Amino acid sequence: MTLTLEMITLDTTDPGPLAAWWAEQVGGSIVAENDGWFYVVEIPGAGYRLAFQKVDDPTPGKNRLHLDLAAADLDTEVERLVGAGAEQVDTHVMGDFRWVVLADPQGNQFCVAGGH
Repeated sequence: MTLTLEMITLDTTDPGPLAAWWAEQVGGSIVAENDGWFYVVEIPGAGYRLAFQKVDDPTPGKNRLHLDLAAADLDTEVERLVGAGAEQVDTHVMGDFRWVVLADPQGNQFCVAGGH
């Protein structure tokens, strides 16, 4: 028996705006709102979904799980994400591999690397 990735869920005090922001960034759409407490974003061709669950008190500090995303043109994509409301946190280089750490509008960190 094996497990299949179905969904990646982020806790938030305000799931609607965060779900909408991520849907726009990944070219997806909100497919469920569940009375405002659990939003689901479908990503075409991804094989998994993103979800945003309303909680009273999200875990403080740096998130322990984060998304690693890839872009064909890293600099252009980082510029687009910052323009859409993300905050650039850090940049890393390891040999010829480069990635940028960003935070979404609610502070959840994620990484974007150049496509390979």
